[in-house]
Amino acid sequence: MVFSSLIFLSAFLPLVFVLHALVRDIRVKNAILICASLLFYAWGEPVYIVLLVVSTLANYLFGRLVRRGGEQRRAWLVAAVAVNLAFLGIFKYADMAVSTVNSLAGASLPLPGIPLPLGISFYTFQALSYVIDVYRGECEPQASYPRVLLYISFFPQLVAGPIVKYHDIEHEMGERNATVDDIADGLVRFSVGLGKKVLIANTMGACADALYALDAAQVNAPIAWVAAFAYLMQIYFDFSGYSDMAIGLGRMFGFHFQENFNHPYVSTNIKEFWRRWHISLSTWFKEYVYIPLGGNRKGRTRAGINKCIVFFLCGLWHGASWTFVIWGIIHGAFSLFEELVPVRKMPKLLGHIYTLLVVMLAFVIFRCDTLAQAGTFISAMFMGWGGSPASNVILMRELTPLFIATSAAACVAACPVGDLVKAKLPEQGMRAASFVGSIVLLVLCVLSLSSGTYNPFIYFRF
Repeated sequence: MVFSSLIFLSAFLPLVFVLHALVRDIRVKNAILICASLLFYAWGEPVYIVLLVVSTLANYLFGRLVRRGGEQRRAWLVAAVAVNLAFLGIFKYADMAVSTVNSLAGASLPLPGIPLPLGISFYTFQALSYVIDVYRGECEPQASYPRVLLYISFFPQLVAGPIVKYHDIEHEMGERNATVDDIADGLVRFSVGLGKKVLIANTMGACADALYALDAAQVNAPIAWVAAFAYLMQIYFDFSGYSDMAIGLGRMFGFHFQENFNHPYVSTNIKEFWRRWHISLSTWFKEYVYIPLGGNRKGRTRAGINKCIVFFLCGLWHGASWTFVIWGIIHGAFSLFEELVPVRKMPKLLGHIYTLLVVMLAFVIFRCDTLAQAGTFISAMFMGWGGSPASNVILMRELTPLFIATSAAACVAACPVGDLVKAKLPEQGMRAASFVGSIVLLVLCVLSLSSGTYNPFIYFRF
């Protein structure tokens, strides 16, 4: 995996970028990106490249049928949703469904054991948004299959988002021009994202992995709190780092993707957190599930039910495990709680503490393999202050100077410090400093990757 990452940075990405920049014809540009995207996906999932192509072809046809279907438009839309969800259900949730039936019925049905295709949750939602938008008349059905294939398979955001809506980049599929400023800004954004992943998320992840792998008897309060903090920072910098890289690469190729994170850990309530966290997913559920269910137009009770459905599905989308579902339900419950209790009127400091505590505890459940393990860690956080000398030795082994320094950097970087700096520095000075800083980050990341400390992105398995 380390070798693959270095090849991507030193050979694959520069070659694709140069070829794309040298040609003028948009069809050739698109062909280059399609070939690069399919090669990129086949590099990680050679078998499931067929599934990706079949999915894109099916949704291309559904898009045309939905718009030309006359009285059968709705039936074609239902068919498109059913086919996409069937793909997702078979390849992602078959094991979960069988194991749940075994647990409830006391059966011993064999698990299908179907390997999870890379990025299937992301590209399925992206494909669905295209067909639904065509049905709603928000965009025209694409006559060119290669453009639909490029939209769904574009390699920078194929496997971990952000989820891009077709109408946001429809114009750029047929006409785009990456200026020098676009390329420079894109490179800076890519470097920042890579730095988040390699320099911060990987360090936090190494500590989280070590502590979450401990036996229940070894977990005391300090270990549980450090593990929870490490994962809180790992998942944010890992996922926002990938989003930054995707947005930056898209910009370098002439595409402008929407933001996916906006410093979520500065939120003062859970509703604000979801306006800042994984924005492309939360807006997808709002536009394609919550509003079609009735949103808040049918009374407070119905709105509450709709929110519960959305958060249940959001948790399930993240993974085929009940720990993810419980994580989603917790966020939904606190979102409803905030409608009954005036959380927004709390002092900001208390709001920050409340929000971070809820988010951190929910992420403990998200990170654990089972609900029993999650119970062990959460109970230890509040009641495990005894501990043994052996546990303290384990903790001190993880609290290295590198981890402590990275933790401090993560806390600062999680805040909108960059926005404050931009407001103080002249635009040209800020651009120059950003470009120099991006080169330094790239060098540091390559050196770190060369040392063999790379870990896959967390959201690759979703």
